Amino acid sequence: MGLLTIGAFAKASRLSPKALRLYDELGLLTPARVDPVTGYRLYAPEQLDQARLVAWLRRLGMPLARIRHVRTLDAGAAAQEIRAFWARVEADTAARRDLAAFLIDHLSWKDPSMPETAEPLALRCAALSDRGLVRESNQDTAYAGPRLLAVADGCGSQGAPASTAAVDALKRLETDGIPAGDLLNVLEDAVEQAGAAVRGVTGRSASPEEAGTTLTAMLWTGSRLALVHIGDSRVYLLRDGELFQITHDHTLVQTMVDEGRLTPEEAASHPQRSLLVRALGHGADATPDMRLHDARRGDRYLLCSDGLSTVVPAAEINRVLAGTGEPEQAVRELVALANGYGGPDNISCVVADVMERR
Repeated sequence: MGLLTIGAFAKASRLSPKALRLYDELGLLTPARVDPVTGYRLYAPEQLDQARLVAWLRRLGMPLARIRHVRTLDAGAAAQEIRAFWARVEADTAARRDLAAFLIDHLSWKDPSMPETAEPLALRCAALSDRGLVRESNQDTAYAGPRLLAVADGCGSQGAPASTAAVDALKRLETDGIPAGDLLNVLEDAVEQAGAAVRGVTGRSASPEEAGTTLTAMLWTGSRLALVHIGDSRVYLLRDGELFQITHDHTLVQTMVDEGRLTPEEAASHPQRSLLVRALGHGADATPDMRLHDARRGDRYLLCSDGLSTVVPAAEINRVLAGTGEPEQAVRELVALANGYGGPDNISCVVADVMERR
């Protein structure tokens, strides 16, 4: 079979002539020959498989630059790249799903003030931050107030003032009377102010590597906890004896796990496991995850920096949370446990119990 005209090739490949011309200009699908007189593009029949692959990848939503890369790979590597792309799409969709759920809950509230459950609830909480056994200083900040729980893990040479500034910027949320309809805007404004505060104390010339911080916080509304999360500090929920991680790490290795490039076991010992893809700092992506959690009497929440979560096995964290009474005792035992595992990093913990209001 001879060369195909652009019209015939478009029909066979299910790509429009306009798309074929664009892909030629981008070097994505170059014609076998261009007629020197008419300028018509001519394609070889053996190019159909590549054209159909491009068409399917575009239907999948893959960006053109990534399609160009996939076309250079053998079949096995191309399949792995598509698998990684789709895993990333699913992770992004999950994040948008959480935001959609937040918005639905937020807009469904009809009361002008924060709703209360039939069973009035309150928080009993404690916070503790420790330098650990290896680091020369403590760059973490932990806070537990009547309405606000927060952990920030600073990084770089100015990590300590960065984490402190981020948490201090959120303390205004302790005020009562935030209308339900304003909750989302209040949280978004608070994160922006925290970012500005970090930039203010670290200086304009600082990069995220030199000065930045994670920020993970929960705001008590009277019946729910509103979560704001940036970075790799974590929130765990102990409910009915089971421990659930309810945040998603914003790290390079977690992204690789999401894309199927690493197993969770490989990620745990990866040399770049602490490299953040989101943080508060100059030039960093500070897009927060936001979520609402319905509180139940008997729930226990743990906010912690990675000095605990990457050092102490989850089963041990579960044991301490389930086996200790007061939050003050729990945070002390968790810090001691992390130090018992060598204390290689700063350790910050906030433990909050949901209890009947007295």
